[in-house]
Amino acid sequence: MTPAPPRDDTRTLATVAHTAFFLLLGASVARFLLRHPGEPRTPWVIALSVTLALLYVLGPALGAAPTRRRLLWLGLVVTTWVVLVVLAPSFAWCAVPLFFTALRTLPPRAAIVLVALLTAFVVTAQLQLSKSFDPNLLLAPPAVAALATAVFVHMERQAQAQRALIDDLIRTRRELAATERREGTLAERQRLSMEIHDTLAQNLSSQQMLLQAADRTWDTDPATARGHVRTATGIAAHGLAEARRLVHDLAPSELADGAGLAEALRSLDAGPDIEVRFHLEGVPAPLPDRVQSALLRIAQGALANVREHSGARTAALTLSFLGNQVVLDIADDGHGFSEPRTDADGRGHGLPAMRARVRQLGGTLTIESTPGEGTVLSAAIPLEPAP
Repeated sequence: MTPAPPRDDTRTLATVAHTAFFLLLGASVARFLLRHPGEPRTPWVIALSVTLALLYVLGPALGAAPTRRRLLWLGLVVTTWVVLVVLAPSFAWCAVPLFFTALRTLPPRAAIVLVALLTAFVVTAQLQLSKSFDPNLLLAPPAVAALATAVFVHMERQAQAQRALIDDLIRTRRELAATERREGTLAERQRLSMEIHDTLAQNLSSQQMLLQAADRTWDTDPATARGHVRTATGIAAHGLAEARRLVHDLAPSELADGAGLAEALRSLDAGPDIEVRFHLEGVPAPLPDRVQSALLRIAQGALANVREHSGARTAALTLSFLGNQVVLDIADDGHGFSEPRTDADGRGHGLPAMRARVRQLGGTLTIESTPGEGTVLSAAIPLEPAP
């Protein structure tokens, strides 16, 4: 069973904190208007409350990372809250959700310092509201702040441990898959070597012996020599059939039984969460088996990358016959990436194999991507041999 992403707990806690903030802010505004109607500071309190609410709403759009904009936003929120508490100390309890915001935004030590300062300010504001000294007002805010900080730190440590566990599981799965691929490759190489030794190599050895015997008896016994040649011809025909069988076994199963490249591409999929569409452009022309196999393998590898890395919802395969070349385009609507990748770029899972296939056929492979706008991979293969 796949463990739930750590982000879910953090997102739930963030939702609760945001809801609590607006509830506390609304309750503070209502309390102030009920107890201090018509005072000169009322417009300022209302304006600052609206400003604080708008600033707080902008927070999620800036993300949780401690960027310069995020730090500036946190400073504006805290400053607005401080001024509001100076005018109306009853707004002090809005600091509790701000504890969570500070802990999410700042490094641990800086966040704890800010939480301590906010707590001290809350204690001061509550003591101002009290007509007499109340120990609860002195001890309750630090206790709440310490509890909130401890809960957040505990959740963050759990989330980090869970992320590390998930990373280890993914890395182990990839290593296991790579090991299985290597073992499968070695097994297939061993099988092919045995097949070649038992068929093609033995046939070639027999042909060599027969032709050498025919050469020795060609002048003295022409009939026997011709018999050796005919036997060698039969063995060569059998070897050719064996070679064709090996090539057929190595060809993609999707192209077996005479299925064309277009039909094979149309049948591909990238998983249950990704819709794959196929388009055929131009007049289809007969393609060599090597070209069909290469384009099919490229499409399969590209869809695997789309499934594993892009986060896309749809992918489009377009096979275009452009007269002197055939072009396969694989486009997705995933998150893309910022650095342009050319045919000379060797990065990316599966990309070296794709480039090797294309280069063997004299073609080119290009990749275009824009963050947030997806990726387009294009393989162009000439239909005539390159000079």
